[in-house]
Amino acid sequence: MTDSFQNIINSSKPVLVDFFATWCGPCQVLGPILKEVKETLGDNIAIIKIDVDKNQSLATSYQVKGVPTLILFQNGKQLWRQSGVLQKNELIAIINQKRL
Repeated sequence: MTDSFQNIINSSKPVLVDFFATWCGPCQVLGPILKEVKETLGDNIAIIKIDVDKNQSLATSYQVKGVPTLILFQNGKQLWRQSGVLQKNELIAIINQKRL
């Protein structure tokens, strides 16, 4: 998983990673918001979800302490991160502001 994850985040296209857990209520709220963000931004972003319970080593390596945690990557670099639920317009504004 780690190698393919590195390949994904090394993309020249921004990649928003959602570290989540199936038992997390706020994570379930965030799911539909991320779908709306993807529908709005289309091919300008990739959004992937990482289950922290199934990928503990990956979550640990990025020091994910709480869920949901969102991290925006581009060209392998972390551009932004935040824990908690954000609304669609907030996320789109952050992505547009931070991407290279």
